[in-house]
Amino acid sequence: MAGLGPFVADAPGQPPVALAVSGGGDSLCLAWLARQWRHSLLAFVVDHGLRAESAAEAALTIERLRVMGVPARLLTLTDLPYGPGIAHRARNARYAALRAACRAEGCLDLLLGHQADDQAETACMRQAAGSGPDGLAGMGWISLLPDLRLVRPLLGVSRLALRNTLRAAGLAWVDDPSNEDRRAERVRIRHALGDESLREKFWCLAMEAGEGRMAREAERAAVLARTVAVLPQGWARLGPHLPEPALLAMLIRCISGRVYPPAPDAVERLCAAVQAGGPAQGGATLAGARLVRWRDIWWLLREAAAMAPAMPARAGAVWDGRFTLSVPADSCRAAAEGADNTADSAGLYVAAAGAGLPRAARQGWPAAFCATLPALWWRGVRVAVPALDWVAPEGLMPADASGYKAASFFFTPPAPLSGGGVYGPLSGAGPDNICFQP
Repeated sequence: MAGLGPFVADAPGQPPVALAVSGGGDSLCLAWLARQWRHSLLAFVVDHGLRAESAAEAALTIERLRVMGVPARLLTLTDLPYGPGIAHRARNARYAALRAACRAEGCLDLLLGHQADDQAETACMRQAAGSGPDGLAGMGWISLLPDLRLVRPLLGVSRLALRNTLRAAGLAWVDDPSNEDRRAERVRIRHALGDESLREKFWCLAMEAGEGRMAREAERAAVLARTVAVLPQGWARLGPHLPEPALLAMLIRCISGRVYPPAPDAVERLCAAVQAGGPAQGGATLAGARLVRWRDIWWLLREAAAMAPAMPARAGAVWDGRFTLSVPADSCRAAAEGADNTADSAGLYVAAAGAGLPRAARQGWPAAFCATLPALWWRGVRVAVPALDWVAPEGLMPADASGYKAASFFFTPPAPLSGGGVYGPLSGAGPDNICFQP
């Protein structure tokens, strides 16, 4: 754990280190090991509500954590109906709930139970999908979010070793039947990698690719710092010439608010179109971002059609995955009473500024740029665009929400522009230590 630090002091008055615990063998062993490492811990158990047994399993997991001496909180998700893409939506909802819980508790680190078999499967899946060298690095030992570090200390330990550890400690765990559903790609890959040598091969591939990824990210960060400006409005000034495709992919990820960059070949095609004087000269979109030319400079904006819908204007709300709302403490009452994400809402809500801003309010920026800014709305009327210091005339905003005149939006994309994660082998984490064999 020392190699994955520094961590907050293990002392009273300091925030705990958080753990995501599903109750399965990996995450439960993570909790047991973490308890040997430090006292100040807080586990979060997420109940997706997708199976009839999930509530009982979550309660059983919390009890098992209590016996270990690890305090736990239950996070219940209630808006995950079945349908296409349920696994992806459940994952996104789980991480959103975990991030919000960590923020509420002041936790700076969230430990995750991904292990060596998971890493081998990820590398195999990405190779099959044609991922570039960065994608082949798989999961990072550390991944950075705007307000949280995701730490995966078990990437050098096999699934078998973790379960053997629990058995030796006399501990039981929950087996999720969905982990054997071969309709899922990862389950199919898991069975295809039944041979120990194959799992070791792909794990080593991820470690080697991870070393290269960190070196490239450091070089790219230096270039970006010299040549590109990312503005707090959520725009990027690229300069008179486009950056190389690898850098442009990182910028697209940042400006579009995505966790992963677009496919390398798609970015290369975009750059080739620009260099050939094709349609990109007048503006082109990719992965939720829009590339435009203005005053002989290339700019990257959010694609207006891809932005998130409206949401209630509550302090700390994150709109479009990129902007965090900050308001005075006494200004939340109007939004809390009846806001329902619609233009007919009884409360304030956040949505894109859209078209129609007065020319004087735009401060010289093009209308297409300003349309992508976050704004506050009331009953279908735009009442404030904090990034432009613009507030609607008196009388349009409700009196009990006047404190929102002091609202601010902070550009907080989910992934750092320059990457910044930790990949590759850590000291002592090599294939001889993984214990893939049965």
